[in-house]
Amino acid sequence: MTPPLAAPARRAWNWVLDWVRSTPGTHIWLLIIGITSLVIASASEGLEQFLLHRTSSNIHELNEHPVPSLLISGFWIEQPGSFLLYAVMFELVHANVERWMGSWRWLLTVGAAHVAATLASQELVLLAIEGHQLPRSMTHVVDIGVSYGLAAAAGVLTYRLPSPWRYGYLVGLLAFFGVPLATGATFTDFGHAIALTMGFACWPLTPAARVGPSDVAAGDDSGGAAGAGAGAGPPPPPGRQE
Repeated sequence: MTPPLAAPARRAWNWVLDWVRSTPGTHIWLLIIGITSLVIASASEGLEQFLLHRTSSNIHELNEHPVPSLLISGFWIEQPGSFLLYAVMFELVHANVERWMGSWRWLLTVGAAHVAATLASQELVLLAIEGHQLPRSMTHVVDIGVSYGLAAAAGVLTYRLPSPWRYGYLVGLLAFFGVPLATGATFTDFGHAIALTMGFACWPLTPAARVGPSDVAAGDDSGGAAGAGAGAGPPPPPGRQE
């Protein structure tokens, strides 16, 4: 006799497997961050500081190892204790965007935003150092993390949400990233603003930008890893340049 909870448990397990299979990039990325977080958590203070600086995409590392520093910095977080929060954000934001857009379009969006925001924010630091507004030690500042890619994914997720939720989400998103930028912004806040803007600019990569009127009328919303279907297309992105 089958236990009464066996069937629901099996369905839940199958749902989890399908979710992970349809969003491989998100979960591989999250797995690597989990491993690097364990490394940081178990390291001595000296080793921790060495790893954080060596894997940063700061001015020094960008000059010495430009490509590796841009790539590696996206797989570490400074506070291992915040891993669970990032895991939740990955599931809510990255996984939904990857499932909707498809893995390659999602990767292009978050990868380009991570690189552009990192380079632009570090250029801002360099200009501030040359203008004697920041100490030269800032060339070795710890600049790691996944927040730029997350900001870009959060931006493009705007187009996935139906009305009227889309507009409330957009207001909250602009407030979350805009208030720090307007009140004593750091180079990281500047990078977040660039990444968010790039997320908005990736409207043409979304399924909603590619569906025809008949698809919209039919309410096609297949989702999936390939990003073949979408719901009703959202309005043009805010501030989009033609």
